[in-house]
This record gives sequence, structure tokens and C-alpha cells, in this order.
Amino acid sequence: MPFIAALIGYVTKRVAIEMMFRPIEFVGIKPLLGWQGVLPANAPRMAATATEMLTENLVDPKEIFARLDPEQVAKEIEAPLLRVVEDVTREVMEQYQPRLWEMLPNGAQQLLLSRIQAEAPKAIAKIMREISENIDDVLDLKHMVVTNLVRDKELLNRLIRDISRPEMRFIARSGIVFGFALGFVQLAVWALTKSPIVLPLFGVLIGWFTDWLALKMIFLPREPRRFFGFYTWQGVFQKRKDQVAADYGDMIASEIITIPNILEGVLNGPKSDRLFEIITREVRRTIDTQASVVKPFVAVAVGSRNFQEMKRTAARRAAELVPSTIHHAETYATNALDVRNTIVDRMRKLSPMEFEELLRPAFRQDEWKLIAVGAIIGGLVGELQVLLLLH
Repeated sequence: MPFIAALIGYVTKRVAIEMMFRPIEFVGIKPLLGWQGVLPANAPRMAATATEMLTENLVDPKEIFARLDPEQVAKEIEAPLLRVVEDVTREVMEQYQPRLWEMLPNGAQQLLLSRIQAEAPKAIAKIMREISENIDDVLDLKHMVVTNLVRDKELLNRLIRDISRPEMRFIARSGIVFGFALGFVQLAVWALTKSPIVLPLFGVLIGWFTDWLALKMIFLPREPRRFFGFYTWQGVFQKRKDQVAADYGDMIASEIITIPNILEGVLNGPKSDRLFEIITREVRRTIDTQASVVKPFVAVAVGSRNFQEMKRTAARRAAELVPSTIHHAETYATNALDVRNTIVDRMRKLSPMEFEELLRPAFRQDEWKLIAVGAIIGGLVGELQVLLLLH
């Protein structure tokens, strides 16, 4: 009986752990007959909770984006930026007045291109400075993180599972120890009563109690505490604070708050219009300033109205193409933002309660389901024991 009780303790824990993460999508007949992993099923809520923790306690967008040097960003993207400027200039001129552009002397073409190209890095530096000072106007970090976690439920699973692997192993292994110990109690009660109901009842008890106790021991006590005068215990998760911080920082920096994700959030997020407004304004200002050498000639040739439309088209095309050049500054930007070390340092300074909230939401709302499943499995194994004893 102690060995079967240990098996019940282990199996119920393994099932509970898998039910937290698997399956990614609902399997069965909706809405009640079937199952979806607790985390994937609650992806929006889990992602929102994780993001709130991240943005309120660990990452301040204004602070980390202030680390970017606008001039250095402009320098990193200078080569592709100059190509974009030339392409946009030629494209717009050929669209509105193809013959005029061809008729312009090479010297006039090059003068126009070189003047605009000379100003382009300055314009980009000015744009980057405005963005870094007003990052909340162009990037909704919470929306970006939640969108990525909800869209990629496997990533959400890894965010919790990878940083809590030792805790998951503890849950499973604790089931063996607790189950084995309770198995001796079960054996004693069975020996005294010989009642068939003892086995399924203890199966339910072992499945329920060991699940409940293991979950509590992950987080509690938050500070080291001495029991029975000689045994000291601290929640497994709390004890690993430094390592958890390092793992969490690595994952956030490498898979969530990345330059490609930030660019996507800026370009396609709810505040993307503001970025295009900034770029468009600066491009039009640069054209007005630097095209003066050929502006009278072009305006006469194409008409003032067409010239204004041509300028708007150039600004719009530049706003579409310029952001893609930022990819060339990805290495610099990643190192400058230093998201990983920022998260690690701040996580290690969290209070035990704040630190617990990093992982606890993954368990809290639906942990009763996991405990209930453990009790049901334990009861079924107890019934199986009865059948074996009777035969």
C-alpha cells in the first residue's frame, strides 16, 4: 500500500503539471467536454498579468529607450538610409515627371540627392530623439507583450515552464514522499478495519492533499522558517530567486522585448500613426530645406499643386521605408537597451510577495481543478486496489 500510495502521489502530480500546459488548443467537445491547458486556456488573462508585473515592476520604457544614442542609431543605419533616400527621390520624380527627371543634368540630380542625403542622418537622429523622449506616444509596451504572448501560446507556456522547471520537479517528487508516508497510515487503517472503502478514500486523500501541499510548499514560507526546532524550510521558488531572475531576464530579452518585436509594435501597434506623423513631418521639412536649389525649376515644370503632392508622396514613401532600416541597428540597440540585465537587477530587489506574483498567477485561479483531478485519480487508483484485493 505505501508503494501504491507513492505511485498515486507521483502520477497525480505529473498529470497536474501536464494539465497546466497541455494541450495548447482545446481538445474535446466545447464548452464542457474536453480540456485545454490551464495556461493556454487563460492566455489573455495570464499574459495581461505577466505584462503588468513586467511593466510596473521591472521595465520602464522611458528609462530603457533613453539609453539609445540617436546619433549612433543614425550612424548604424546610414548606408541603408542613404539608399532609401535615393530610391524614394528617384521613384517620386519618375512617378510625377519622368521626362523632367531624365532631362535634369546629372549634376542637378546628384546635387539634389546629395543635399537630401546629407540631411537624412540628422533627420533620423532628430526623429529618434523625439521617439526616445516620448516613447509612450509611439509604443504601447503592454499591448506589444500581451499580443505576442496570446498569439504564441507555446511562448507563454515556456515563460512559466522554463523558469519553474525545478519547482515542477519538486511537485512530482514530493508526491512520492508524501504518498509513501500516507501509505503507511492507509495500511494501518486498512489493517484495523478491513473496510473496502478505506482504499478509495485514502486514494482521494492522497491525491488531494499531496497536490495541495506541494503547491503551497513552492511558495511558502516566503522567508526561511524553522520547523520543529531543527528543520528550516523556504518556498522552493523563493529560494531560487537569483536563478529565476537570470532565467526570466534571458527569456524576456531574447524572445519578448526584442528589437523586431519592438519595431512591429511601433509600426503596427495602436500608436503607429504617431510614428508615421513624426517621420512624415521631418521628411517634408528636409525636402523643403534642401530642395531649394531645384525647387523653382521643378515647381514651374510640374506646377505648384503637383509639387506639393509630390512632396507628400515622398514623405509617405519615406515613412513606409525608413523604419525597415532600423534592423541594421539591431545589435547596437539590443546592447544599449540592456533589457536582460535591467530585469535581472530589479527582480532580485523585489520583495518576497512581489516575487511570488511572478509565478503564482499561473496556479492561483485554476489550481483547484488540478487538485480535484489529483483527488479523482487517487480515488480511481484506490478502487483499482479494492478490485485487486477482492480477486
